[in-house]
Amino acid sequence: MKSFNIFKIFKYLFLFFFGSTLLMVFIYRFFPVYYTPLMFIRCYEQVAEGEPVHINHKWVSIDKMSMYMPIAVISSEDNRFMLHNGFDFKAIQQAAIDNEMGRKRRGASTISQQTAKNVFLWPQSSWVRKGFEVYFTFLIEHLWGKQRIMEVYLNSIEMGDGIYGVQAVAKAHFGCSAKELKRGECALIAASLPNPLIFNSGEPSRYMRKRQHHIERVMRYIPHFPMN
Repeated sequence: MKSFNIFKIFKYLFLFFFGSTLLMVFIYRFFPVYYTPLMFIRCYEQVAEGEPVHINHKWVSIDKMSMYMPIAVISSEDNRFMLHNGFDFKAIQQAAIDNEMGRKRRGASTISQQTAKNVFLWPQSSWVRKGFEVYFTFLIEHLWGKQRIMEVYLNSIEMGDGIYGVQAVAKAHFGCSAKELKRGECALIAASLPNPLIFNSGEPSRYMRKRQHHIERVMRYIPHFPMN
């Protein structure tokens, strides 16, 4: 009888988890994502370090962004974004080979995976988080589609100290709106994404300029991204 009750508890917990997460993903299919777990984590870190809490974030729809911005992040972060179903197995295989051979470590997270992590999970890497990341990536790929994934990604990703999303970084670093960003500025923002707390798109280093030029070259081969 006791084991039967435990089984029922686990069954209801599973149903609650599946139902609540499915509902969250469905809601975010239509409504803006104003806050993410990372934003709250950064606020806690700011308080712990005695700094004033600051969140610079403004949601804008994808049609109010520069046409170059999606192409820039695809060129920088996930060349096969429009081709895969959320997981780039070629990139995963290549990353495993590079890491095994002692080459420079490289990640293989797609834009879909990064979006799932940014919106629903926490940044610290672990097998538990990776498991949830796979689950949420599967959901958003099937319930959102590529355009919505890109829209949420460009609105939620960290792009500087207390800066989240393309509209906020455009205002803070370039004095314009997300729609007014030029091709090179979009490439420069994309160049900062491996670590936007170190790489400042508003004050680019020589290394960032080198990455910017590389991203601009790759952008020539990325097809136009649908903006509406």
